[in-house]
Amino acid sequence: MRGATHAKWAACAVAVALTATACGGGSDSGGGGGAGIVSSSWGDPQNPLEPANTNEVQGGKVLDMLFRGLKRYDPKTGEAKNVLADTIETTDSQNFTITLKDGWKFSNDEPVTAQSFVDAWNYGADVRNKQNNAPFFSDIVGYADLHPESGDPKGKTMSGLVVKDAKTFTVALKEKFSTWPDTLGYQAFSPLPKAFFTDHAGWLNKPVGNGPYTVDSYTKGTAMKLRKWEGYTGADKAQNGGVDLKVYTDNNTAYTDLISGNLDLVDDVPAQQLKNVKKDLGARYINQSALIIQTLTFPLYDAQWGKAGMEKVRRGVSMAINRDEITKQIFQGTRTPAKDWTSPALGDKGGYSATACGDACTFDPAQAKKLIEEGGGLPGGKITLTSNVDTGSHREWMDAVCNSINNALGKGAVCTVNPVGTFADFRNQQSSFKLTGPFRSGWQADYPLIQNFLEPLYYTGASSNYGKFTSKDFDKLIDEANQEGDAAKAIVRFQDAEKILAEQMPSIPLWYQNGSAGYSERVSDVALNQFSVPVYDQIKVS
Repeated sequence: MRGATHAKWAACAVAVALTATACGGGSDSGGGGGAGIVSSSWGDPQNPLEPANTNEVQGGKVLDMLFRGLKRYDPKTGEAKNVLADTIETTDSQNFTITLKDGWKFSNDEPVTAQSFVDAWNYGADVRNKQNNAPFFSDIVGYADLHPESGDPKGKTMSGLVVKDAKTFTVALKEKFSTWPDTLGYQAFSPLPKAFFTDHAGWLNKPVGNGPYTVDSYTKGTAMKLRKWEGYTGADKAQNGGVDLKVYTDNNTAYTDLISGNLDLVDDVPAQQLKNVKKDLGARYINQSALIIQTLTFPLYDAQWGKAGMEKVRRGVSMAINRDEITKQIFQGTRTPAKDWTSPALGDKGGYSATACGDACTFDPAQAKKLIEEGGGLPGGKITLTSNVDTGSHREWMDAVCNSINNALGKGAVCTVNPVGTFADFRNQQSSFKLTGPFRSGWQADYPLIQNFLEPLYYTGASSNYGKFTSKDFDKLIDEANQEGDAAKAIVRFQDAEKILAEQMPSIPLWYQNGSAGYSERVSDVALNQFSVPVYDQIKVS
């Protein structure tokens, strides 16, 4: 997940997309460890839980429980609804006045003020703080002063942010952006208390937010315990006493704990259990479409994979993968072979295209072998796939992908898997550009927009462009789409940009992923949002 600058047509596109889609460890005590406490499987986040530095799923789950921002995306529809914002007003779609609602505070009793937002956003934008989500603030006047492309930053604030009084601040954007308010539900825009700045180390050890939960304790590699905050004034008060997030390095172990009554919720049913899950859980099994795609990204920063002519090899590798067989045999219908770089959950009107990838996503061993030979062959005659293997049944499907490649290419082909033990370690290797072969690069959308599947991942220098793909033509089309006020015309531009991905194959679309979860008999009202994340605060414990 997580991205870069957002398109000006976002609100319209969200409406179109939603219309198109009908819009490790065991337990120390049974079933959650206490009255009213939900126990759930989890993986350690890559980074400390700073809102502007968290751009992956595991950390995002926690931030959604700890923070509330100006807006929040409705768990059922994805609509951006006001939470702390009373009004967001503009007369020119470039200069905005934001007024906060009364009564909001952090769990340390500090009031949430306009300064809480302005300080947080300035911190997130400042290049010296090395925040992954800094590009989310790039539309604001003065961002370049805090986050220059080269040289030292000028000052510590963006001139486009001005506090008027305790409840009011103004935002000046570099250009008109009529739907900018709809981006403000993303967690990077969360407010921060003064304690974040005065005792940063202490805050990182035990984050303080303004959401329905507080952090009781966190032991890296073991568990994080969150507890209901009785002082929370929002409408979405926690319906349970808290959530214990338990770290598992194998989701099969988590599933076993669920079945044996030692865990309440598994939000990623392992592939090995999909044949049994309906029998084991019945109506307590959730399988629904989600805004998620699984891909393999090539390290184009590596001289061997990025040299001219290798696009034929990359295309050939894609055609050596039997997506139909893998999704049927391993995933039992919870994955659908990919035909583009987005998600069918967007719908045709939202930008999904069943023809974007074309033949490159079709299993054709003979053509795969021909293209790879024409492109000069696999670097060193081999290919190594890398992924974390603690969640997502990644080892199983990567072994299957390698078997498919080896069988398709025949004698002499050598595809192997490089398993990384934890998600955090894998992310560190990925984000530091240390991988020398194709790597897993699944994407969970931030918003139901085609833009969010393309720009953050493939635009030159984008925050999640871990393969370092670069194309002036692709960038130009993305820029044109972002500047287009008409949603339908913008989507055509984005689809034109996607055609370049089909030509260059910087990544291989594998399959679209459903959200899946299973839960125990002692909990009810369990649901996943459109991004497949559990709506923890609404779970009830019997």
